[in-house]
Amino acid sequence: AAFATASGMAAVHAALLAAGVRAGSHVVAARDCYGATYDLLATLLTEQGVTTHFVDATDAKHVEEAVSQYHPAAVLVEIVSNPLLKLADIGALARSAQNAGAALIVDSTFATPYLCRPLALGADYVVHSASKYIGGHGDVLAGVVATSHANRDKLFAIEKKIGAVLAPEVAWLALRGLKTLPLRMRQQCANAGIVAQFLSEHPAVTRVFYPGLPSHPQHQLARELFGERGFGGMVAFELRNGTRQAAFAFLDALKLVLPATTLGDVYSLALYPVMASHRA
Repeated sequence: AAFATASGMAAVHAALLAAGVRAGSHVVAARDCYGATYDLLATLLTEQGVTTHFVDATDAKHVEEAVSQYHPAAVLVEIVSNPLLKLADIGALARSAQNAGAALIVDSTFATPYLCRPLALGADYVVHSASKYIGGHGDVLAGVVATSHANRDKLFAIEKKIGAVLAPEVAWLALRGLKTLPLRMRQQCANAGIVAQFLSEHPAVTRVFYPGLPSHPQHQLARELFGERGFGGMVAFELRNGTRQAAFAFLDALKLVLPATTLGDVYSLALYPVMASHRA
């Protein structure tokens, strides 16, 4: 079962509540994650009596130890992290969460259902910012929460009570975009691979983060998770002159690529996370 929400953050919030996160609860969450997700956990939910323990989600043993120690209501990770494109071993994390009686929530925005289906790997809830690849045209604000049939009624009730429902005209636009998701993702993955290879050989770039490169420390895990479908449409990299001034100079010099605080639509886009998506 899947429910549309008014935004990606509404989807994250609804999934946390459906997982049983309340005052006094503990949450184990990936340290490398979307800025608003981190802020939700570190500020708003903390003020409401929820304790979040941020961990390295690429280290399944580390996560298992945290889960065993804190007995969380939920474990929250991104299958491909924002912005450094670190991968989470969903199968291993699902086993750890299940053994501790915790719900595993997976943000699969960067992977999309085209690359991976986390529910099939043991996740309890899967969230997407449908504003990104699912909508695909940069003209919607929407989210999705997918879960098992057993959790359907609980999730629906929570979404309705917190007012996270999606407007009908926005739902129509998101469904329009969904029809071309496989076509767009296939080409975006191919394009990202070319860009990543180019950047990895450029003298002004010190590091490139892209799961499709053999140099990525989790390249083999990416192959296991995504098969032959691709490695995603996101590429992160570090400039040799890694100053804020250099980052903005780079963005100002772009011709074909547009600076924008979003991703996953039909344009090639770039942003400086510390001053945009992760400013919180």
